[in-house]
Amino acid sequence: MAHLGSGRRRLLAVPIGLALTASLGVLPAMTASAATLDGVAATASDYTGPKLSYVVNLERTGPGTAKQVTKAIEAVGGTVVHAYEQIGVIVAHSQNPDFAKQIRAAKGVTSAGATRTAPLSPVQTTEEGSTQVLTADEAAKAAAEAAPGQEPLEPNQWDLRKIKADEAHAINLGSSKVTVGVIDTGVDDTHPDLAPNFSKEQSANCVGGVADQTDGAWRPYADGSDHGTHVAGTIAAARNGVGISGVAPGVKVAGIKVSEPGTSLFFTEAVVCGFVFAAEHNIQVTNNSYYVDPWYFNCKDDDDQKALVEAIGRATKYAERKGTLNVASAGNSNWDLAGESIVDTTSPDDATPVTRTIDPRKCLDLPTQLPGVVSVSATGDQGLRSYYSSYGLGVIDVAGPGGDKWQVPDTPDKNGRVLSTLPGGGYGYKQGTSMAGPHVAGVAALIKSKHPNFTPAQVQAALKAEADEMACPDKVYDATGALVDATATCKSYGTQTGYYGAGLINALRAVKW
Repeated sequence: MAHLGSGRRRLLAVPIGLALTASLGVLPAMTASAATLDGVAATASDYTGPKLSYVVNLERTGPGTAKQVTKAIEAVGGTVVHAYEQIGVIVAHSQNPDFAKQIRAAKGVTSAGATRTAPLSPVQTTEEGSTQVLTADEAAKAAAEAAPGQEPLEPNQWDLRKIKADEAHAINLGSSKVTVGVIDTGVDDTHPDLAPNFSKEQSANCVGGVADQTDGAWRPYADGSDHGTHVAGTIAAARNGVGISGVAPGVKVAGIKVSEPGTSLFFTEAVVCGFVFAAEHNIQVTNNSYYVDPWYFNCKDDDDQKALVEAIGRATKYAERKGTLNVASAGNSNWDLAGESIVDTTSPDDATPVTRTIDPRKCLDLPTQLPGVVSVSATGDQGLRSYYSSYGLGVIDVAGPGGDKWQVPDTPDKNGRVLSTLPGGGYGYKQGTSMAGPHVAGVAALIKSKHPNFTPAQVQAALKAEADEMACPDKVYDATGALVDATATCKSYGTQTGYYGAGLINALRAVKW
């Protein structure tokens, strides 16, 4: 699922000086007496603990529903950043170490929790399967082999041919009335392959939990990731005689930036903002190639994590009700998301991780395991599940080309990763479920282009119906490139498998559907 580079980001564990309790940092004591909801109200300045961000989920939704809870938030030393009354979620900040516990007791609140475990400090991140930049020699070799009607670099796009997107384009390039929102690290709208299809009016920076549509706010940070731009190119790079082609080169693409500056961390308040923004700006499909930090899995028996699940679940459901289909990557940890247990050694990733064993049927990977979200696994050129891709019977809906360095295609570059756009006008290769997701989002956009009145549920049903059914393989590649037995890990039920869901998406069948 993303992140980054290889599809799902893996971050270096960087201690930042706070010892952890079960889910919150051990914070400095308050300077004034503890606030209560009944006594004299405290103010935010009465507390000297590190400032954390919270989501507060309300019992009711609609105009005016946040008024009472806003007063309660202020009474226990919090400040409201933004109230999403349409889904009953308030984003708040507080330096009160007991803020979450106290606000949970307030009338009208169903749950509340910190969106992080410690004040954010910029950290150096690493990207699994980091970008391989396309060289001038590689580009020239591809262009020399391009057939009439192909984009210059299209000979290297094995992934388009794998899902018959090149054949689909002869029938339908996609409609400019359909927009795919890339909820990610930002999109470079100045790239010559993206500029023709980019929608500024439907783009924003949601970091912090409030949408900022200032011109260029949606672009990657100057020292930031190329991930969102790569994802955008796979979806909607134009057929304009430049570079590559996207899966749906006639649709619009928008950038919704949700990653923190100096990091590749995606916190709940930004993700909630992203889904609500997409819902209210006529975005028909969102692509989500990430997991929501700081927890790889969010367990409902933890008060903080429970609140994050509820807030993001409300946001995705709201988007669906407004006509948006949400597509998400399943992750790059080679985990069975339908299994009985997973040992997570990566969480929380905004401080020092602790090892914990979780049940993925009860502790959710967000947003890919939320109801209604299309969960995508990754395949390589040979059609086998990519060695890194997570999987799970009943979890994975469909599969898409994510790349696999061990599955080498017969292309000019012989590179099994996925070629797409990079900030600054360049091109490069990445592999991961982050790359599989945008292929599915692109095909969903083609379906929506042909059937503009389809609901998100109908688009999802069409994605599954047009997919090429794939049986469990006998063997798959492992991380070392060795072929290993797959019969013990790939489970099936009817035509569904844990590796591929309903199968590998088919763009040609989608435009004929």
